[in-house]
Amino acid sequence: MTSPTPLPGPDPRSQAPALDLDGRTALVTGAAGGIGRACALRLAAAGAEVRAVDRDAAGLAELAQQANRTDGLAGTVVPLVVDLTDLDAAEAAAAGTDVLVNNAGLQLVRPIEEFPPEVFHTVLTVMLEAPFRLIRGALPHMYAQGWGRIVNVSSVHGLRASAFKSAYVAAKHGLEGLSKTTALEGAAHGVTSNCVNPAYVRTPLVEKQIADQAQAHGIPEERVLSEVLLKDSAVRRLIEPEEVAEAVAYLCGPQASFVTGTSLVLDGGWTAH
Repeated sequence: MTSPTPLPGPDPRSQAPALDLDGRTALVTGAAGGIGRACALRLAAAGAEVRAVDRDAAGLAELAQQANRTDGLAGTVVPLVVDLTDLDAAEAAAAGTDVLVNNAGLQLVRPIEEFPPEVFHTVLTVMLEAPFRLIRGALPHMYAQGWGRIVNVSSVHGLRASAFKSAYVAAKHGLEGLSKTTALEGAAHGVTSNCVNPAYVRTPLVEKQIADQAQAHGIPEERVLSEVLLKDSAVRRLIEPEEVAEAVAYLCGPQASFVTGTSLVLDGGWTAH
């Protein structure tokens, strides 16, 4: 019996299609610094007009200046000052966008019995309700054109919990469910929705919580990085914002058109335990 002729595999020398967002509009929340800034610059480098959303006007101005100084930036960065606790403004800002990156976040480290209820409410508003409203604002345009990319910057804390982070963990777990539901509804319209789940990233958000972590765990600040932040990571370093931005870019590219409703984990082996 003659064996069937094997089908040719991909040429290992071939390259994946480059991310080309020329003519597309992207919106990135929390864009004044950290992961959001890196994502805004990465999507602009791919040709997108990026609506950089943040309540930090000065940080957005610095981002725009950086974009203007960056050689080879094919797209543009347009600063847009929005406080995401204004949910109507958030939804309106997302109208007409082709790519939506829900990234904005805040953090407070406290035991539950000491956690201020008003802060819990604000965290859930900014990190879960605002993404819902932004998605709600973006979907009509995406559906009408039969294409859209939604990337929700979640966290390893969307998959695991840590003590003293009740609001953040609750918001990220909720964001995971929202992202999956969006993927199921959007699939028939050419819209993908995914989460990116980094471990601790070298950002001001992480740096600002070191003192609170030290107090909560009863250890000196200099021991927080090794004994708390990196304790469960096999790769013992912080991840860089630009690494997260590359994961976001991958999910917007043509090679990821079949990737939806999932979580792209960048946790250095944390969840391998």
